[in-house]
Amino acid sequence: MVLLSSEPTWPTLPDYFHDWALVDVETSGLRPGRDRVLSLAVLTLDARGNPTGEFSTLLNPGCDPGPVHVHGLTAARLAGAPTFEEIAPRVGALLSGRVLVAHNAQFDYDFLAHEFAHVRSWVPVGRRLCTLALNRLIGPAVPDLKLGTLAAHYGVRQERAHDAQDDVRVLSGILRGSLGAAERLGLSLPLLDCPPRQDYKPYVPKTPCPYRNPGRYTPGGPLVQGMKVAITGDTRVSREELVARSVAAGLNMMTSVSGRTSLVVTNDPAAASAKLRRAVDEGVPLVDEPTYLRLLEDVRPGRAKGVARQRGAEAPADRTTTAPDRTITVPPAPPAPTPEIPAQRAAAPVTPPVTPDRPLAGRRVLVLGGTHEAAVEARGRVVALGASAAVNLSAGVTDVVVLPGGEADRRMSRIAALGLPVHEAAWLLAPEAVERRAPATAGSAAEGRPDAARVLVRGAVIDLADTGTAWTVAAAWRQQAPCDVDVVAFAVDAQEQVAGDEDFVFYGAPEHPDGTLRLATDGPTEQAVTVDLERLPLETHRVVIAAAIDGAATFSDVGAVEITATCGVGAAPAARATLDAATTERTMILAEIYRRGERWRLRAVGQGYDHGLADLARGYGVDVAD
Repeated sequence: MVLLSSEPTWPTLPDYFHDWALVDVETSGLRPGRDRVLSLAVLTLDARGNPTGEFSTLLNPGCDPGPVHVHGLTAARLAGAPTFEEIAPRVGALLSGRVLVAHNAQFDYDFLAHEFAHVRSWVPVGRRLCTLALNRLIGPAVPDLKLGTLAAHYGVRQERAHDAQDDVRVLSGILRGSLGAAERLGLSLPLLDCPPRQDYKPYVPKTPCPYRNPGRYTPGGPLVQGMKVAITGDTRVSREELVARSVAAGLNMMTSVSGRTSLVVTNDPAAASAKLRRAVDEGVPLVDEPTYLRLLEDVRPGRAKGVARQRGAEAPADRTTTAPDRTITVPPAPPAPTPEIPAQRAAAPVTPPVTPDRPLAGRRVLVLGGTHEAAVEARGRVVALGASAAVNLSAGVTDVVVLPGGEADRRMSRIAALGLPVHEAAWLLAPEAVERRAPATAGSAAEGRPDAARVLVRGAVIDLADTGTAWTVAAAWRQQAPCDVDVVAFAVDAQEQVAGDEDFVFYGAPEHPDGTLRLATDGPTEQAVTVDLERLPLETHRVVIAAAIDGAATFSDVGAVEITATCGVGAAPAARATLDAATTERTMILAEIYRRGERWRLRAVGQGYDHGLADLARGYGVDVAD
């Protein structure tokens, strides 16, 4: 496999020198562990970009090949191909000790992880690089970040889309061009640690409890389907059998206790377990195992949850935020941080017009230096003038505002080399008086494509286009942030409560059992939540997307968080917002997606709280163990 001679030279920064393993898989579906790999291609490069090895093959998955119209791989064509077990040693040797590279890398990595798990092994990869995430940081002037679009941008010929061998060849050219662009901008590569794991297991469907929680058990009364039940301590019947019988009866079995738990089963109510202490504090009824077994013989019918979106269903009025109160005892939502703003349809992005009240429409402005309060004020002014406020230096940045202290920022040398216009804070008071200069270096904003995403202020709302494609809300923050940030999501009902713990998606449980809600980590400073709106249960009224910091750091240490909303993998953002109102807060509601009539809407929220993630989760009804 020969790289095209017309491609740009390999970067010279030592930080970019790694041994690489470029990977592409074609699969029978979209869910790792349930679906299988049908074809695989691997190309290895040394630290200077020279090819050192390659391998490609079709695979016999032992199952239906899925969407043949996409990948063209029929069951007959795959029948004589090897199984993954036969080629696993060779693939492992190619991956070992190298940085795995893929476009939408979490997808490829997770599929490989499950395939290796099938053969009782693990992916021998310590780090991975997503070229999709890397190009989101770079911000090239392209209509979207799909593989074919980036191939054309970086001068790579694409011959057979959805062919693993050709896709990995194209990926090699995209990597070369992307690294060159990143070097010109002085970006740190978004390398993500992924140490070898042995806990990937084949997909086992887990059906959430189909009944609504009817509330607390009344001593002496019957059990009702949907009740949340926790078991603690030793039992005469095996725990597995007891749980299985309970689930079969329509009960919602929990692993911890909260204020929404209906009943706790224990044979030793005097034990000092955390579950029993919490049950006593919350006033949750206790029953022993013999009593519980008798109750299981006559469980009363519960109220079924909705299972599909219904056209014309009556929806509740808009609400401005779903953030729980700081006191966290299943509280109501607080007042709106800003007045209701008329919704706009999130159609295909178009170039925003420059008007007298929005003289910076279509620009991306990076603010450097200043105190936290001064930087927040400056970014607010940027947005008010029609521009979007960037959190990192990218090719899409058109202007830089330097506040006191910003002159010492490590990015200033790159900004000067790129020829970007640099302004003092006073420029934001009269930006029309300063002419826009073309950058001196290609690869910054010289290509002249304005930012076409709708810029949302805090509290603003847009309608989400009903295309049948899942929507993704991604959050990104500055690359030099001093702490880790975790993005989470809650699928809540009309009472702002989760129906079950599975409706809380976080780093430890990154996917809802039915696949409607997924969390992806694309780099150290970027995470995204994908929501399949068409398949959300009817009782889910909104999806709350939040960010949390563990430890003593606060959002004033992190700085601005930028959210973008896109419809489809690699699509151009339909909307973006920069949220940095938080100072001492450790959790922040970033956005919410909610029903309004027959449509779904997205609101940029930006509401911060001083408490941690556990308290935030409890406020939405998640059972969080002490």
